[in-house]
Amino acid sequence: MGALLQRRSEVRVAYMGEFVDTEQRNTVPQGQAAVLNFPPISSCPRPQVTWFRDGHKIIPSSRIAITLENQLVILAAEAGDAGTYYAQAVNERTGENRTSPPVLLSVTSDVGAPGAMAPVIVVPPGNRSVVAGSSEVTLECIANARPLEDLRVSWERNGVTVTSGLRSFGRRLTVSSPTSRDSGEYVCRAALAGSASAPARARAFLSIIEPPYFTAEPESRISAAVEASVDLACGAMDVAPAFTQPPVDTTVTDGTTATLRCGVSGAPKPAITWRRGNHTLASGSVRTPRFTLLESGGLRIAPVSVQDAGNYTCYAANTEGALSASATLTVWNRTSIIHPPEDRVVIKGTTATLRCGAAHDPRVSLRYVWKKDGVVISPSSSSRVVVEEDGSLLISQTWSGDIGDYTCAVVSEGGSDSRSARLEVIELPHAPQNLLASLNASRSHAVRLSWVRPFDGNSPVLHYIVELSENNSPWKVHLSNVGPEMTSVTVRGLTPARTYQFRVCAVNQVGKGQYSSETSRLMLPEEPPSAPPKNIVASGRTNQSIMVQWQPPPETEHNGVLRGYILRYRLAGLPGEHQQRNITSPEVNYCLVTELIIWTQYEIQVAAYNGAGLGVFSRAVTEYTLQGVPTAPPQNVQAEAVNSTAIRLLWSPPPQQFINGINQGYKLLAWPADAPEAVTVVAVAPDFHGVHHGYITSLRKFTAYLTSVLCFTTPGDGPPSTPQLVRTHEDKPGAVGHLSFTEILDTSLKVSWQEPLEKNGVITGYRVSWEVYGRSDSRLTDTLNSTTRECTIRGLSALTTYTIDVAALTAAGTGAASSSTISSGVPPELPGAPSNLVISNISPRSATLQFRPGYDGKTSISRWVVEGQVGAVGDEEEWVHLYEEESEPGTQTLEVPNLTPYTHYRFRMRQVNVVGASPASPSSRVIQTLQAPPDVAPSGVTVRTASETSLRLRWVPLPDSQYNGNPESVGYRVRYWRADLQAPALVRVLSDRLERECTVEELEEWTEYELQMQAFNAVGAGPWGEVVRGRTRESVPSAAPENVSAVAVSSTQILLTWASVPEQDQNGLILGYKILFRAKDLDPEPGSHVVRGNQTQSALLAGLRKFTLYELQVLAFTRIGNGVPSTPLVLERTKDDAPGPPVRLVFPEVRLTAVRIVWQPPEQPNGIILGYQIAYRLASSSPNTFTTVEVGATVRQFTATELAPESAYLFRLSAKTRQGWGQPLEATVITTEKRERPAPPRELLVPQAEVTARSLRLQWVPGSDGASPIRYFTVQVRELPAGQWQTYSSSVSHEATACAVERLRPFTSYKLRLKATNDIGDSDFSAETEAVTTLQDIPGEPPTCVSVTPHTTSSVLVQWQPPRDESLNGLLQGYRIYYRELEAEAAAEPRTLRTPSALRTELPAHGTFKTVNSSSAVTTYELTHLKKYRRYEVALTAYNIIGESPATVPVEVFVGEAAPAMAPQHVQVNPLTASQLEVTWDPPPPESQNGNVQGYKVYYWEADSPNDTEKMKVLFLPETAVRLKNLTSHTQYLLSISAFNAAGDGPRSDPWPGRTLQAAPGSPSFLAFSEITSTTLNVSWGEPAAANGILQGYRVVYEPLAPVQGVSKVVTVDVAGSGPRWLKVRDLTRGVTYFFRVQARTIAYGPELRANVTAGPAEGSPGSPRDVLVTKSASELTLQWTAGSAGRAPTTGYVIEARPSDEGLWDVFVKDVPRSATSHSISLDSLRPGVTYEFRVVAVNQLGYGEPSRPSAAVSAQADAPFYAEWWFLLVLALSCLVVVLLAAFALVLRGQSRRYRSCGTGKGLSHVEESVTLDNGGFAALELNSRHLSVKNTFSKKNGTRSPPRPSPGGLHYSDEDICNRYNGAVLAESMTLQEKSVDASESEGTDSESEDAPPPHSFVNHYLSDPTYCGSWKRRAPGGRAAPHRYEAVAAAEGPPLHTVVTTQSAVFAPAGLGARTPLTGFSSFV
Repeated sequence: MGALLQRRSEVRVAYMGEFVDTEQRNTVPQGQAAVLNFPPISSCPRPQVTWFRDGHKIIPSSRIAITLENQLVILAAEAGDAGTYYAQAVNERTGENRTSPPVLLSVTSDVGAPGAMAPVIVVPPGNRSVVAGSSEVTLECIANARPLEDLRVSWERNGVTVTSGLRSFGRRLTVSSPTSRDSGEYVCRAALAGSASAPARARAFLSIIEPPYFTAEPESRISAAVEASVDLACGAMDVAPAFTQPPVDTTVTDGTTATLRCGVSGAPKPAITWRRGNHTLASGSVRTPRFTLLESGGLRIAPVSVQDAGNYTCYAANTEGALSASATLTVWNRTSIIHPPEDRVVIKGTTATLRCGAAHDPRVSLRYVWKKDGVVISPSSSSRVVVEEDGSLLISQTWSGDIGDYTCAVVSEGGSDSRSARLEVIELPHAPQNLLASLNASRSHAVRLSWVRPFDGNSPVLHYIVELSENNSPWKVHLSNVGPEMTSVTVRGLTPARTYQFRVCAVNQVGKGQYSSETSRLMLPEEPPSAPPKNIVASGRTNQSIMVQWQPPPETEHNGVLRGYILRYRLAGLPGEHQQRNITSPEVNYCLVTELIIWTQYEIQVAAYNGAGLGVFSRAVTEYTLQGVPTAPPQNVQAEAVNSTAIRLLWSPPPQQFINGINQGYKLLAWPADAPEAVTVVAVAPDFHGVHHGYITSLRKFTAYLTSVLCFTTPGDGPPSTPQLVRTHEDKPGAVGHLSFTEILDTSLKVSWQEPLEKNGVITGYRVSWEVYGRSDSRLTDTLNSTTRECTIRGLSALTTYTIDVAALTAAGTGAASSSTISSGVPPELPGAPSNLVISNISPRSATLQFRPGYDGKTSISRWVVEGQVGAVGDEEEWVHLYEEESEPGTQTLEVPNLTPYTHYRFRMRQVNVVGASPASPSSRVIQTLQAPPDVAPSGVTVRTASETSLRLRWVPLPDSQYNGNPESVGYRVRYWRADLQAPALVRVLSDRLERECTVEELEEWTEYELQMQAFNAVGAGPWGEVVRGRTRESVPSAAPENVSAVAVSSTQILLTWASVPEQDQNGLILGYKILFRAKDLDPEPGSHVVRGNQTQSALLAGLRKFTLYELQVLAFTRIGNGVPSTPLVLERTKDDAPGPPVRLVFPEVRLTAVRIVWQPPEQPNGIILGYQIAYRLASSSPNTFTTVEVGATVRQFTATELAPESAYLFRLSAKTRQGWGQPLEATVITTEKRERPAPPRELLVPQAEVTARSLRLQWVPGSDGASPIRYFTVQVRELPAGQWQTYSSSVSHEATACAVERLRPFTSYKLRLKATNDIGDSDFSAETEAVTTLQDIPGEPPTCVSVTPHTTSSVLVQWQPPRDESLNGLLQGYRIYYRELEAEAAAEPRTLRTPSALRTELPAHGTFKTVNSSSAVTTYELTHLKKYRRYEVALTAYNIIGESPATVPVEVFVGEAAPAMAPQHVQVNPLTASQLEVTWDPPPPESQNGNVQGYKVYYWEADSPNDTEKMKVLFLPETAVRLKNLTSHTQYLLSISAFNAAGDGPRSDPWPGRTLQAAPGSPSFLAFSEITSTTLNVSWGEPAAANGILQGYRVVYEPLAPVQGVSKVVTVDVAGSGPRWLKVRDLTRGVTYFFRVQARTIAYGPELRANVTAGPAEGSPGSPRDVLVTKSASELTLQWTAGSAGRAPTTGYVIEARPSDEGLWDVFVKDVPRSATSHSISLDSLRPGVTYEFRVVAVNQLGYGEPSRPSAAVSAQADAPFYAEWWFLLVLALSCLVVVLLAAFALVLRGQSRRYRSCGTGKGLSHVEESVTLDNGGFAALELNSRHLSVKNTFSKKNGTRSPPRPSPGGLHYSDEDICNRYNGAVLAESMTLQEKSVDASESEGTDSESEDAPPPHSFVNHYLSDPTYCGSWKRRAPGGRAAPHRYEAVAAAEGPPLHTVVTTQSAVFAPAGLGARTPLTGFSSFV
């Protein structure tokens, strides 16, 4: 027998499937835990899982956990955790990885959520059973709480805390090598530290299963006899029962089966018993209905009822032991649906609600599950499908995919239930398909439409709507109710020659569906217009023309594109043929019908025509031509003189047929035979009855006239009749002229005259009459012949006044007499001047002058002459003759006419008699006439074209004399209007009176305008000037062509049609049209197609992309440039075609038997891709054995299987459109797994022969393909030197070894590189090519910023900027300038260029051109030898060696006007007065004037401040001299002059200097007083702001405001030089107010500056110090005092004054004594020995100097010497006394010899003094001091007590104690002085303060003379005859210094001395410098 052996083998195959493609959405509130389940995937072995978010790997942390089941748990979720998560699964065996579908997490925020959250177990631990001896077992517990950082997770086992094996923040408990001791219940506890909330707990049971083991095993080999008994020992160890699956709590639903498990292990097998309470339910021996003990040990209860709920216990026992475990059974009531869903029908896009209500046990929760067609619906938070809490299903935005059967399943622990309902979704019907439009052969205005019935949207179609678009107009409904059963319809009522598109939509109960695709554009054939033009208006334009205007027919009646109009006309009311005019442009809606009969009625009709023929004529309108002028003169004209001033004419009218209109009357003409220009015209109304007659009156007497008669109509005058000569009758003559008298004797005189100006006949003689004045009875008359014009009258009485008359005689009588009065024996003399001129009644142009006549010169005054100063009034201005008037007796008033408004005048008069004119009267006051509007308009108005929308207007401004008003208000108005329209004029206001040109902007292009100018001022406007005309420059069209439409003809062609640009917007001659086209969303820039000429209005665009939507626009262009493109964009798609090949075919996965192919759609789909076809075969098989597969249009990959390994296959891929399959793309692939990336291409080469300006050809050799065929190449280009690599193309064919690289920039260096791509990937880039430079090309742009300006009268200066560097396209060689002469503006329109590019070819025919080749850097060139007064057009190009750039826009310039090139010559400046300069010059050289000089501009400014003082005076007449007035005196001016003409200003001349003369200065700038005491003060002043010359000095005048002690005196001090500007005034009277005046002097004295000042003490100043005491020691004096009252401010210090005790004035001795001092010491050395002094103290505070103290006792300055007590001193003293007595006697003798005048000295020199006192008639004492020369010794006093004069103290001088002591009353310089009534010049030291300190200051002797007590005593009042006491004055000369001259003038009452030499004292007279 044999044996059967078998072995079991387990084979496990590693694999990995795909994730289930379901979207998982999770929403959690903020703060709760988010659990993201790992999407299901089949894999063996179990994959390794990694979670990602936004590409970043998620690392577990305290807040993020990944469970054992690969769930991602995010604790305490936050808003930032929301996002998209992915799980990546990796199979460790195969290495495959998969990425799951996205798992979306949303975190909702709850504002009211608490900050803390109690712990919650999110993932509880599960029960685990392991076999003892396993490596480890892990329990997992994840909890959530807030705050998370306070969460603590701990583990307990059987109530004991476990501390070992904890990992992952306590979430995992790992038991290593588990044994039976480790089994038991484990509790996971989650608690918040420091929180009162209860911890969360979760339990799990760990079971350890121990397998039995043998205690005695059978022996491996036993030998025994046959049939013997053999014992095989086999003993096993008994094991106590142990639970492998303990009972667990179980919940079931009523009526179902409940199973309680109880798995037990043990040996022997334990017995199982189940009990409920004390009742045994099932065991091995017990059976109870519904309770069954299972083989596994579990208990099954079937069916279960609610009463079965309770606690159940499982008991297990064997021989080794027993154990038990309990579990609770919960029984719930069954769940059922009570409100099932119902069938619904909803509209697509709305919300559908399916209800589903259920009843359930309150202890269980429900879960509603909805299914659609058996598939579970998984709604998420953001889904449109939502399951409500009550179980209702809400589907929002329903669509057809929602149609189906929906089942509501209620799932709960209490049971499940389900119900179903049907949901139908209806929607708008789909668009009809295959809409076709075709012309209806039987109806010319109809189109037949057909379509395929569309999907009805699950609702029956109610009707169809047909819409149409006519000529690209917006869509409109044409048929609104086409029956639902119809699929075709005829559209009627269309308009011929229009293009139509149609679309159709269906309507069901939901609404109107989508429109079908539009039909191709269909054009109806043209038909003649079906309506006539409308609104025909005819109006007579001239007498032989009628203007006819109309509007086109209604557009709907055009029936095609209008080509023009036919106008026909004929005489109204008469039969006959019509004459016609053809208007060939539809835009022209008017016609001037000419060559008509004058004043004739015509009937006129108009009809439009198009390409199909002539339309309907309008109704006839009638109109007359305008009246003409008569063509025949009146007939039978007779003329005769009626009297001396009138002629009568008789005539008959001309024949009626020659009147040519309505007879408006006749004009009678008469003109002197010798003056044909002086025509007198009299109009006479027509008289239609009888012979016409009329009179011409007011003719000249006795004059031969030629007369004529003409007939006139409204348009004008007819021809005059033949002139007839008639003479007016003779009449009395006029007065004789120029009556004069000569040879006047006692009894005779000669009178002479001239013949009358108005003879009025033949002079037959003269009558001379004379009579005694006032006695007509003495009248005598003498008659003389006609040749005698003088007469001697004799027999007169001597010295008698006669009236003499002279009159002429004719046959008609005696004429008017000329009369004059004269006295016999008294020859007439020149008259005297008038006087008392008074001006009144001042108006703008006249003024009334009243006057008193002057002496008549013993004869009558014949006329009055008025002269005036006009404008500039002054003694230096000239007088001009203004007016003269014949004298009439008693004239004392005359009106001066013809004055200039707003002008200053000053008048004077002369009276004229027979001798001559009188002297001029005194001048009148200055007046200014009132303002008036300007009298004239600006002259020289010219207009030039400035630009396409502007004209430049130039004129000569009004001169100042014609302003007639305030110059600031003068300005100009320009009004302008289109010459061809009757539109209101526009006005521009210019407020600058000196403006000479302006540019009128915002005009229409290429339009003629008429312009006028007027001047205005504040009063009104002047007259308008003559009309000038100008035309704006040609420009680009401002509007686009109209009615643009496009029709696709084929897949590459579109036909465009359009209408012309409206005429008013053409702005020039249309040279052609440009079509701009761009593939929408494909082309970055549009392409263009040019249509030459303006007659063609259609174009066929070819070479377009197939099935591509194009944006199309049309624009017109002139020679200036392109106009506006049409709008809106016209969209048209080319027709579809077979597609191109798909691209980027690769095989990313290649296996031995399968390949996956991936591709991209064709680059040229040429239509809608309907699908793809993949065909493949073995490369070695027959070409016809392809395996073919077709896939949908959205498929981009395909896997071919069941292929032969290691074989080459040929794949062919093609796409399909509606037109069929396109070109296939082929590729070869080898079924192998040994593939790699290709090698880079090599040997890259760019042949130089293949390099052009914008392209090159790259060649290469392919590298290794890496066992995978190359699919394509990628070419990259880099521009040198610093460009980046740019991909030129990434789809170069794999078969190519060369590639054309285009779109390069000319003359630019490039490098190229290449890489290959196969199925594995890209190769490395190849090595770069050598640098390749493209060739040069013509410059792409013209020069910029071109300006052309006149340079001279025959040249212009052309300036420009070079083109941009990037547009040069090579090395710039230079520029070419093209220019040509344009026709005159007044002529017909100039012939313009056909195209801008034709500029270069057309210009040379009209002019010439120059090429600037000197340097490409040249940007300026002068075109010379041009014709004057011609317009030129200039354009520029840039060129290189290849060719020229496009030309610039032509620039127009007018040649002949240029600003003067040189400045005026030989400028001379001469001063006239202190405020006037005369400037003369010569004009610029004639060759540099460049036209007529219109005037000059004189610029002048002060040399020291040019920026602030520059002014300009404009002279508008070519004068070469001007007076500049109102200048600053004695100021250096610089002047510069420029000439100007109509073109502008010339250069300015070099500045030329000139200085005005000196004038009196201005007042000093300030006057100030300081150190004011009760007797002295300092006065200072500032230099005048306007010196107006060289300052010679100042005059200071002061006087008391009120007399002092009855005497008022005025003191005048002349200070020479310009400084110092201060003076110290002494010996004022306490409390007296003085009036000071200071004035400066140049050539004369200027105005005074005045101020008052009151002598101290000042109010509020300190009181006088008290108790002044002087003590003397051997070397010094000490002053002590007691402070007085402080005043209103604290005392700041003291001043000590001193004076000799017997004479002199108080003077400041010590200053700045501290305020705290009450004593001061003075060294005796500082005093003069032998002089006695008195002292006083003055306190000072902020308010001023106070009251001085009482004087101290007199103290001698002699130092005490003890030697006089010696005995020898007494002896010497006795001898000295004797000598003194002798000398005194001798001196008395000498003194008696010279008592009156004495001069003694004891120093270096002796002064001689002369004094005199005289009285004038007015009783004033006149005191003169002449030639007084003094020498003053530096001694304070002589021993006889006399003193030197006190020294002056300049106000700014600082005094120190040493100063006072050393120089008090110091040396006085030699002086020359005068004391008199009027001032004389004086000079004063100009030394500085320091000089005054070093040298004794100058001193006035007058001060001493008037102030010395000795003199004062000698002037006191005394009896008449008294004499002044003798006075002795000695002085010693000191340092040198300039003399000071003073003038003292005394006024008011003084007392005259009784005799000669007596002196009267002038009390209070001041000492001053």
